[in-house]
Amino acid sequence: MSEHHSLLSAVKGQPKQVWITAFAAVIAFMGIGLVDPILLSIAEGLDATPQQTTLLFSSYLAIQVVAMLVTSAASARFGAKRTVVIGLTLIVVATALCAMAGSIETLIGLRALWGLGNAFFIATALSVIVGAATGGQAGAILLYEAALGLGLSVGPLLGALLGHLSWRGPFAGTAVLMAAALVLCAVFLKSDAGQSRPKVRLLDPLRALGHGGLLRTSIGSALYTAGFFAVLAWSPFVLEWGAIEIGLVFFGWGLCVAIAGVLLAPRLAAALGERHATALSVLGYAVLLLVMTVPSKPVLVVAIVVSGLISGLLNTLFTGTAMSVSDAPRPVASAGYNFCRWLGGAAAATLVGHIAEWFGFDRAPFLVAAVLSVVAAGLLMIRNEVKDSTEVPAEAALVGEEV
Repeated sequence: MSEHHSLLSAVKGQPKQVWITAFAAVIAFMGIGLVDPILLSIAEGLDATPQQTTLLFSSYLAIQVVAMLVTSAASARFGAKRTVVIGLTLIVVATALCAMAGSIETLIGLRALWGLGNAFFIATALSVIVGAATGGQAGAILLYEAALGLGLSVGPLLGALLGHLSWRGPFAGTAVLMAAALVLCAVFLKSDAGQSRPKVRLLDPLRALGHGGLLRTSIGSALYTAGFFAVLAWSPFVLEWGAIEIGLVFFGWGLCVAIAGVLLAPRLAAALGERHATALSVLGYAVLLLVMTVPSKPVLVVAIVVSGLISGLLNTLFTGTAMSVSDAPRPVASAGYNFCRWLGGAAAATLVGHIAEWFGFDRAPFLVAAVLSVVAAGLLMIRNEVKDSTEVPAEAALVGEEV
């Protein structure tokens, strides 16, 4: 069965709560790239430096890193629906207040609240989709990956269109859409009452990282994610274009993420095995990051858009590798893996402006990110003591959890 056919099969005949959760997931994923086109507008409107403005990514990701350690335990204790509704409520409150923020410090703090809500929602959304979807888990994963890609592509576009009028517009628009998703999830998702839930301890995700293969994969993903956010958070300051132009660039980037994550990643994993496919892809990402250091804006734009293809591969491949490399329960392994992953993104978003200043070269963050990607590939190529499913090609679609 081809991946394209699998995606079509995954779409057909799904129950209402799958589509509602997927719709909410699209909007949640929009939040990652929403501020990208308006970074310069925010900096100008709130009299903020580039280093302060990139903290809008850092605060969002940093709180998400910590929350990843508790989301699996919270979902196990309170149930998937309650966890989803709590996460969506926090996002609605945070985005609405972001639209009224009067200082960059307030906006940074509210982005942290947004990140907390996102952690609770996104970490639980996949389990809701998998539990409710017809046609098996692999198809549910493809639906989730499609939501991820669509959100990443639409987020910058929405940010550009509404941000062209005011930097406050994208936040207000997201609040309205998320409020609609909250109402739908509260009404139509199945009640948690009477459902059996596994017991998950708070520190289980960190204990899962005691497995060497999972730890190396998680650190490799953290290094790649640092490069991912170097591109996302810093390239608008290098391009110095308006919201519409930046939004269109990252719309193209997001479409490439969606296409590669859903259609191309399963083919590459089937041909090479997840671990080798991931290592090859992250080396390709390093090459593109080096291309971004060329002092040409057209070259940078092309490299950004093409990097979306490799990011789409890596978003799926890294997760598939992490979820199959150890024998830890998937929610626990996912929480530990995502803790490391987003820690890399938070560190990168915090440091990119300082790196450019330290090196005296506005493209230095891309060079540092390229080196980190090469290190990530090296970690992936270390063989595990016990052979696992990531070592050999597999025809099945990748199964993992993305946030």
